Parts: sequence; C-alpha cells; structure tokens
Amino acid sequence: MLSLALPWVLLLLPLPWLLPRARAARARALMLPQALMPSEGLGQAPLPHPLWRYLAALAWLLLLLAASRPLWVGEPVPLKREGRDLMVAVDLSGSMQIEDMELNGRVVDRFTLVRHVLSDFIERRDGDRLGLILFADQAYLQAPLTFDRFAVSRFLQEAQLGLVGQQTAIGDAIALGVKRFSELEQSSRVLVLLTDGENNAGRFSPAQATALARQAGVRLYTVGVGSAEVRRRGLLGTRTLNPSTDLDRAESELTQLSESTGGRYFRAHDADQLMAIYQELDALEPLARDDTQWRPETELYHWPLGGALLLLLACLLRRAYG
Repeated sequence: MLSLALPWVLLLLPLPWLLPRARAARARALMLPQALMPSEGLGQAPLPHPLWRYLAALAWLLLLLAASRPLWVGEPVPLKREGRDLMVAVDLSGSMQIEDMELNGRVVDRFTLVRHVLSDFIERRDGDRLGLILFADQAYLQAPLTFDRFAVSRFLQEAQLGLVGQQTAIGDAIALGVKRFSELEQSSRVLVLLTDGENNAGRFSPAQATALARQAGVRLYTVGVGSAEVRRRGLLGTRTLNPSTDLDRAESELTQLSESTGGRYFRAHDADQLMAIYQELDALEPLARDDTQWRPETELYHWPLGGALLLLLACLLRRAYG
C-alpha cells in the first residue's frame, strides 16, 4: 500500500503561481529555481515551447512528492513477545555500606557489588518487564514495570545509600511489590528482593507481606548479601570477624518466606554466587504477551527526487543553450 509520511507538503503545490509577480529584489523572502518560476510578467523571455513549462511544473510536483516521503507499506507482520515481569527490591540500609565483598580482586561494600551485578542482570533481561523498588526505613517505587531496562539500570546507578533511611523494611518492600503486580491483569509476578539483614522497620512484617504475595500469586526470590567472615588487622594481629550476624539470623525466615511462594532463597558471599540467580530466573516459563504487529516500510522518495532533478536539469540546459 502506497502512503505519504508528510502529505501536508503537497499543499505547497500552487506556491510558484501564488508568489508576487514583482521584481526579484522584492521577492527575496522565497526564491525558486529560475526554471520553475512562471515567466509571464517577469520581464524574461518565455520558454520557446509550452512543453517546457509543463516539464518545469512537473519537476516542482515531483520535488514536493519526494519531500512528502512516499512509502510502500507492506502487509502486517505479527510479532510475538514473551517475557517475565520482574520487580527488583534493593536494600539501601546503612549496613549495605559494610566492605566485606570482593569484586575484581578488590574489597568493596555490599551495595557496590549489588549494583554491579544487578546492572548486568538488568541488561540481560531482553523481553522482560522490569521495575525497581528501593527500601530502608520505608519502601519506594523508583521505577514502575517497564520494558526500558536501560532506564531501570540508570535509576539503580543513581541510587545512594542512606537515600531512604538506615533501617530495613523488608515487609514494606514485599507489600509494595505485591501492590504493583495487583494492578496488572496478566503477569508472571516475580519479586526479587536483595537484603543484608533482618526486618526492623516498616508497617508490614515480612510474614504479613508474604501472605499477601501468596494470595496475589507473586513468587518471591530473596537474596542475602554478606560475607561469612572478614579479616581485620589490628595491633595484636589479624582477627576474623563475622560481619553478617543479622543476615545469619534472618536466613531461616527468608528461606521460609521464599519457599512458601514457590521461590527460593540465595546466599551471596561474592559476585559469582550473586549471579547464580540468573539461571534460576531464566528457567522460569516466560509469559506470552499480547501479539503486536509491525508493517514493513520501504522509502520511495528517491524515485520522484531523481525525476525532478532530471527535469530541472533539462529546463536549465534549455534556457542556457536555447
């Protein structure tokens, strides 16, 4: 099917005949090629034959046709989309600044590792719809579910520790994720929650929020982030400390909460273990979304443009050499 992307350009067709017939000095606002200007009343010798005037008019028509971007639109091609709806909740509490994780041979804090690994995780989620929740004293929706995974990654990179407080509202984060999923008629409803400690803030307890998740069909995956031991040098030598005592106490509850919704709990001592969630989520059956259609378009402007240039060249040569 033939179509014009800019059909309004054709409204300029009578422009050469509507221009004032004054001298060239008074027509500087808009000048057309001399071959396309009507010759009557301009003090110039008319073209030797009316055919050349018709060719000049045809050249102007072809120029406008090229400017209107003619397209050949093909038959609709159905595009099937499959993917998952993933809401990611990230802990921004004060304990996430503990430096007990290793990344590329250097020791970094927990949030730096989470942000690094999650950025790669988000980039791989082609076809999935992602959302981002940040939580500490309370939970906040940073990015609604969207196919724009690059925007979600940017929001994650811009997040800062202490942005929403110092404590850990795990229950509120789960409840907020459930609420966002409940607004969708059809969704795979997977919530991935990354934390490094126990719930100690918020209006909802993790048990209450998880009960809501089960009712709404939300599958919860929890990821505990924190090293089991870290060595500190002091005046009396090297000491081995456990920086994740809060997480150790919370592991049993996080495991129970996840499994009650059909999900799993992961413990991430380092980047490799944090990446293990990839395979688990990739194994989930994707959701078949509504089919979309795409109509292939072929640009045709070069044909009228080439014809206009040839006619214009012929008119100019005729005037130059008689």
